[in-house]
Amino acid sequence: MLEQEYLRPETLSEAVMLKDKYGKDARILAGGTDLIINLRDNMISCKYIIDIKKVPEMREISYDQNSGLSVGGAVTLNEMMKNEEVKSKYPILVESSKTLANSLLRNRATMLGNICNASPAGDMIPSALVLEGSVEVLSNKGARNIPLKHFFLGVKKNAIFDNEIAVRIIFPRFDGTGAYLKKSRIKGHDLAQIGVAGMLKNDGKLMLAIAAAAPTPLFFDNLGNFDKRNLGDENIIKNIIEKVMKNIHPISDQRASKEYRIAMAEYLIGEVLQKISKEV
Repeated sequence: MLEQEYLRPETLSEAVMLKDKYGKDARILAGGTDLIINLRDNMISCKYIIDIKKVPEMREISYDQNSGLSVGGAVTLNEMMKNEEVKSKYPILVESSKTLANSLLRNRATMLGNICNASPAGDMIPSALVLEGSVEVLSNKGARNIPLKHFFLGVKKNAIFDNEIAVRIIFPRFDGTGAYLKKSRIKGHDLAQIGVAGMLKNDGKLMLAIAAAAPTPLFFDNLGNFDKRNLGDENIIKNIIEKVMKNIHPISDQRASKEYRIAMAEYLIGEVLQKISKEV
């Protein structure tokens, strides 16, 4: 592990200035649960670490009836899970967070960090996708908003430029029923062998997102419109699974074989759809 210079800006403008100055030589530290391990194992390298936990905007979590939910880059999963607006209006985020490691790690791990890590098996990514989230990034040239369905470019590659900082993740108003299920080898700190999130919006639109089934998280937002009362029908579930499975291309690795992932994807999709259909 190479030595890095540690920088701790206290304003957003200072953080943006540092990232613009050092570009790809700098890494952002929020929770650090992935960054520190990757640096230690020489999986990544950098000359500067920019700790953004003191930046007020990064610590904010807010909800507005019109614009939805905003979660700052340094908000931990435990902080998000305890937020009353999240618990009542975005329960799928709480479901997903509970599957990520344990409470001690969730005291450091952040929602945005898990998203920006861009792991194909990221625990928070499927739910964030079916919530139609987007990442707000900032540079010295201004802000831009990246929809999550365009955010993941490859294994641990995202659409953020070298001179940009991810400030917050934004979710529009939640109008629907969602569910998330994950299969892993053990309980606790283990990535998903397969993770599946589903969302049936109040207008009938069905969306699914799947982790650990391809080089990038998979998102399906063109599955058609359904009624909650018939979404649990075996024939409807079978047709949805057939449509989704045509796009699943998992690999075999130390956590699961390709064949196991395919079987578990089929099973969990069915379970998620059944769960949504039974929600009151």
